[in-house]
Amino acid sequence: MADEEKKAEAPKKEKAQKRKKEDTKKAGFAANIEEGLTVQPARLKLRYRKEVVPQLMKELACKNPMEVPRINKVVVNMGLGEALANNKILESAVDQLGAITGQKPVVTRSRKAIANFKLRENQAIGAMVTLRGDRMFEFLDRLINVALPRVRDFKGISPKAFDGRGNYTLGLREQIIFPEINYDQIEKVKGLNVSIVTSAGNDERALALLKAIGVPFRA
Repeated sequence: MADEEKKAEAPKKEKAQKRKKEDTKKAGFAANIEEGLTVQPARLKLRYRKEVVPQLMKELACKNPMEVPRINKVVVNMGLGEALANNKILESAVDQLGAITGQKPVVTRSRKAIANFKLRENQAIGAMVTLRGDRMFEFLDRLINVALPRVRDFKGISPKAFDGRGNYTLGLREQIIFPEINYDQIEKVKGLNVSIVTSAGNDERALALLKAIGVPFRA
């Protein structure tokens, strides 16, 4: 009877072992997929941590990595006076700004009425995006390495556009320098402002920070 019971249990054990193997394979496959879909930190963010922080600690004589100036946020703003007469211009600007930054823009509105400019209070006059974290670093990476080199006769940006507190504002005349914009679908070339807000506290430290991350300043 014992032999017969062992023979009867053998197929069950084999099935159980097969199930375990299959489950193990499925778990490994799922883990590989999850690993492949894991979002990696922005390239510029990794470079900031590994290269820029040690470099600035020596250059600025910082005793602690937390003393090293960092970028807090980037604000991209597009003013649209023409939107007062044509709402389609505002809609296209919002779409373009969203494509450039990868984030949904906020429509900016007038705070008060100005009769000379035919401007009413709370009227839509532009679009704005505030970037932080990985999106901020990804935008700066594309701005530095892709968009700015596409500017005609580009010789670097001015080092004199700081505000005295370590924040820098860059004016761009054409949104078409960004590869996300399809030139054939552009009704009108529009300018935009990029404000880089840092924790530097003064212009000298901010300049050192932006140079270290690769911002191409004019000599």
